Amino acid sequence: MPDAFTVLWTHDTCRALRTHGRVGERPPVAFSGRHQSLPAWAGAQPGGEVYALHVNRYVVHVVSRMRILDLDRGECCGPVPGHWENPAFPGHEDWAMLGAYGCGAKPIHVEATPVRFDLPVPGDLLPRLTWRNARGKTRTLKYVTEDGRLEHSIGVQGFYRLTPESASELAGLVSGTPV
Repeated sequence: MPDAFTVLWTHDTCRALRTHGRVGERPPVAFSGRHQSLPAWAGAQPGGEVYALHVNRYVVHVVSRMRILDLDRGECCGPVPGHWENPAFPGHEDWAMLGAYGCGAKPIHVEATPVRFDLPVPGDLLPRLTWRNARGKTRTLKYVTEDGRLEHSIGVQGFYRLTPESASELAGLVSGTPV
């Protein structure tokens, strides 16, 4: 079974998605990087899923679920820039806010659900979400209040592998069929 991950989309990213009218559209690409300005999608492989999360006013939302198709630059990305001032991925300018200008950005082609901001992670699910590292050590979120609100988003900042159980629960949330 392919792995599932979470990635945090910042307020700036989500504001750009809204401003450019991308709500309700399916992103064909996201971007990975080599610098802290853009999370590296370490361990991601074709067939894996990535849940884009956004934290707004202490509530965690699932913005999109993306199934990874490939990790290579394709013809759809446009030509490799000949100069640093040229756009890095002219074929994906409409989705550049997902990290095209990040340091060392690499395209990740995806099949995604439409971008949305109305799917909160239920307060009773939030403290159960569990991530695991490459050595198998697991962790849950810190700073979850008794009423299921996230006081600090540090635990979801980055690109993290979910446990299979948590991936199933998020899949059920996105599909509307809770597990």
